[in-house]
Amino acid sequence: MQFAYTILYVDDVAKSLAFYEAAFGLTRRFLHPSGDFGELETGNTALAFSSRALMRSLGKHPAPPNPAAPSGEIAFATPAVQATLDKALQAGAQLVQAPEEMPWGQTVAYVADPDGFLVEICTPMSPAA
Repeated sequence: MQFAYTILYVDDVAKSLAFYEAAFGLTRRFLHPSGDFGELETGNTALAFSSRALMRSLGKHPAPPNPAAPSGEIAFATPAVQATLDKALQAGAQLVQAPEEMPWGQTVAYVADPDGFLVEICTPMSPAA
């Protein structure tokens, strides 16, 4: 089995794709002509977006995210946390936590994307030996 993608429910799929392209340099796989679904390349797993309107039409009731009380996060690993954080802020992210070195040696920062999803920007971790 392979983990295929994570889907975030947003109001404007095209706007969310554009933010992640500008903030994190991701490449667009596609945006459906309806504008209700799109995906970005992130390696083996895609980061996808579906409109909340589409989810409601399918009988779902997506709640907007709350970065102050998150129920999850997405994370991007980079050796250049500060530079990536600066780029994300310039693209419209809101700072949640400035870079901080964790007790286990990883540097971690957090932003909220324009939709309110919590995004971790961190240094890579090596698998435990």
